[in-house]
Amino acid sequence: MSVFVWFSSVIFAVTLWNSGSFALTDDGLTLLEIKSTLHDSKNFLGNWLATDESPCNWTGISCFPNLQRVRSINLPYMQLGGSISPSIGKLNRLQRLALHQNNLHGLIPNEISNCTHLRALYLRANYLEGGIPSNIGSLSLLTVLDLSSNLLKGSIPLSIGRLTRLRYLFIGNLDLCGQQVQRPCRTSLGFPAVLPHAESQTKRSSHYIKGVLIGAMSTMAVMLVVLLAFLWICLLSKKERAAKRYTEVKKQVHEDSSKKLITFHGDLPYPSCEIIEKLESLDEEDVVGSGGFGTVYRMVMNDCGTFAVKRIDRNHEGSDQAFERELEILGSIKHINLVNLRGYCRLPASKLLIYDYLAMGSLDNFLHESKEDVRPLNWCARLKIALGSARGIAYLHHDCCPKIVHLDIKSSNILLDENLEPHVSDFGLAKLLVDEETHVTTVVAGTFGYLAPEYLQSGRATEKSDIYSFGVLLLELLTGKRPTDPTFVKRGLNVVGWMNTLLRENRLEYIVDRRCNDTDMETLEAILEVAAKCTDANPDERPTMSQVVQLLEQEVMSPCPSDFYDSHSDYC
Repeated sequence: MSVFVWFSSVIFAVTLWNSGSFALTDDGLTLLEIKSTLHDSKNFLGNWLATDESPCNWTGISCFPNLQRVRSINLPYMQLGGSISPSIGKLNRLQRLALHQNNLHGLIPNEISNCTHLRALYLRANYLEGGIPSNIGSLSLLTVLDLSSNLLKGSIPLSIGRLTRLRYLFIGNLDLCGQQVQRPCRTSLGFPAVLPHAESQTKRSSHYIKGVLIGAMSTMAVMLVVLLAFLWICLLSKKERAAKRYTEVKKQVHEDSSKKLITFHGDLPYPSCEIIEKLESLDEEDVVGSGGFGTVYRMVMNDCGTFAVKRIDRNHEGSDQAFERELEILGSIKHINLVNLRGYCRLPASKLLIYDYLAMGSLDNFLHESKEDVRPLNWCARLKIALGSARGIAYLHHDCCPKIVHLDIKSSNILLDENLEPHVSDFGLAKLLVDEETHVTTVVAGTFGYLAPEYLQSGRATEKSDIYSFGVLLLELLTGKRPTDPTFVKRGLNVVGWMNTLLRENRLEYIVDRRCNDTDMETLEAILEVAAKCTDANPDERPTMSQVVQLLEQEVMSPCPSDFYDSHSDYC
């Protein structure tokens, strides 16, 4: 009898154990909650099933081997829509969250701050809105934070400065403000901006809010009276204003028979008369450079705002109508790694393009100018420049309509801001891809040393021609040598042939710029592999630019210290 009781107890225990073992873990249930707020149009998450015992074999999921706890979520480039569920905060052992290059919208949930073990957060290139969570500074182990290329607005939390382990910080969104991007946070009434997750959002007293509302309403009433008075004065002085030869516009076309000014998206907050006066006064003392399309000037406004002005050579002008139609497209392009076109002015003697001014100059200056005030780029800075440049070019190839082939990718067309963030310039000036069938152009442009072999032979350029040029740019970043350096020419080689020779001889140490003494050999090999793919002699074998970005993110974006890192800076 005792044997029977013992045997029954064993069977009962095994039954209980089996029934429990097939129950999905808590982390698995949380992932299903996260899935429920996502739109998986391609069914990439089809194997996320509630009937499973563990989520550790699901697409994009990896776990700690013994704990069966989720360690990372890697779901980039999967065309996922929907929003990020607040349930993400339940994954308190999560170390990596990568949801970049999807179609996510909505807010970044505050609950993400509960993921206290998080080390890398990639949310780049989605449609996320609102502000950056104010408590993001509590993620003390964070080393990579990439929120760039979204629709985020409002104040950048000061708590980001507490992330002492942070090595890569990309928060570039055009409508963010704060000391990190040197852009004050103000509404049109002069009050601090109040947005979701803004630093000042949490726990305001009702008395304070009422006071702000009353003050705002009073201010609006006063402004309305002032506005009405202003309009009355404007009506009275209409005849006087009509005597002037130019008028301010919004996206705006203002023109007369001899002058025309167009600004894009209201990006030039100055009176038209001041802009044109400054443009007409530019002379040789203001010249900062010249390129294939004309001379570049530095224009300083009365409030010390600074812009770059490119005077287009007469040889490149073409018809006014076609030229201005092309500018309409270029003026609509906005990306953190592209130089913004702010406006266009046609004067009787010249055509002028107005751009953002980047005081640090070009990558060419940093690599090849031997000035005492220009310090050599360290390894992390070179990686950041490579990745940012790739993102800008990928945007031109994949996100613009019509697609844009740059045709002149080179180090002098990669401009750097004060945080050494790269901005691709001169895009779209050579030729736009209008033919949706072939996406080719036969306009010969570019700079010797960067040109793809098939382009030199046939004059036919596609996106793959840009990718070859980007591969040469990568090698220039690594070697610190121009593509036409005498070292190569003496051997009858170009930089691509020289690289292939050293790779065959396994002499990687001769490739790296001697001024860069903190090179990581593992990432060096990864970048050389990307450069080799980009400069393949067969254009069909070259990756697309989006694939190049993905390769760089996967292989190169490992955290590393940087002399340029500042916890209060927008970039590392």
